[in-house]
Amino acid sequence: MAWKLKVKGIRLVRSMAESAAAAGKKLIRVDVSSDTICPWCLVGKRNLDKAIAASNDRFNFEVRWHPFFLHPSLPKEGMNKLQFYKDLCGPRVDGVVARMTEVFRGIGLNYNLSGLTGNTLDSHRLIYYAGKQGSDKQNDLVEELFLGYFTQAKYIGDR
Repeated sequence: MAWKLKVKGIRLVRSMAESAAAAGKKLIRVDVSSDTICPWCLVGKRNLDKAIAASNDRFNFEVRWHPFFLHPSLPKEGMNKLQFYKDLCGPRVDGVVARMTEVFRGIGLNYNLSGLTGNTLDSHRLIYYAGKQGSDKQNDLVEELFLGYFTQAKYIGDR
């Protein structure tokens, strides 16, 4: 079964490359290493999405997301997100939060520090499995995880 999924994925990439060549477009593959609790990763994703949209007439894109653990020792059961930032940033926390709030506002989002943060292993597992369904599904899931965590105070470790 795993072999069939792998072969199917290879066919998908090959057919994307073939259709891109037929349309006169080159396929650009983008590999992103990211953590689902990294606010700058969401900002980067939004900027990448804009760049892709601006270049879609000339190129086809395949974006693949790979795990990175900013804080691998965060507890699985979660901890208060704001307290985590206070512990992490110390006396600079107010400035950091103000800056992230401003940056998020610039991309049309409200930065929300309520709720819990925690270990991101399960979110990366989910992203991996979504990638088996295709890079578009994976990219959509990454967006949903980011929005849930950063704007809706959803717990990233909630199964």
